[in-house]
Amino acid sequence: MVRGRTTYACLSQLHGVPMNHLHRLFAHMAWADDRALKSLHDSRSSVAGAMAIYSHVLGAEHTWLTRITGAKAAMAVWPTLTLEECARVGRENVEAFERIIADATAEQLHGGITYRNSAGDEFTSSLEDILLHVALHGAYHRAQVALMLRSAGETPATTDYIFFTRGAPAATQPPR
Repeated sequence: MVRGRTTYACLSQLHGVPMNHLHRLFAHMAWADDRALKSLHDSRSSVAGAMAIYSHVLGAEHTWLTRITGAKAAMAVWPTLTLEECARVGRENVEAFERIIADATAEQLHGGITYRNSAGDEFTSSLEDILLHVALHGAYHRAQVALMLRSAGETPATTDYIFFTRGAPAATQPPR
């Protein structure tokens, strides 16, 4: 137990994630980020909160890239970005993650990366777990963006993984 929580083994210690799954997850992430950005761009209402959350998705991706590579961060975890800056940062993040995944060996995926979180606490996580976290973190926050857009009367783009894989949207809730 760590701080009252169960500590689970690194996913790779349990059974590992095949590289093609990481490629697919990050292809989905890039596609979903683009669709979320387009929804924000096409919205007719003020969606400052949704922009803040989406900017955080990109800032967090960037932060994890710097933790993986050891580079100095060029932006905060919660940056304030314009739509144009979001498009640029999103492209840069995707290209960097694609290179990392393409070049990573099984040993590197299982190896530990030591970093400090935004509170200054030090942790060590496997590259594989970090990559899975980045993909899941983005999905979580893209859902928040969609909810904010929907609450403002907009129709956000579908970003479900199954839609990405089959090219057809998931079922929607009927109007009430």
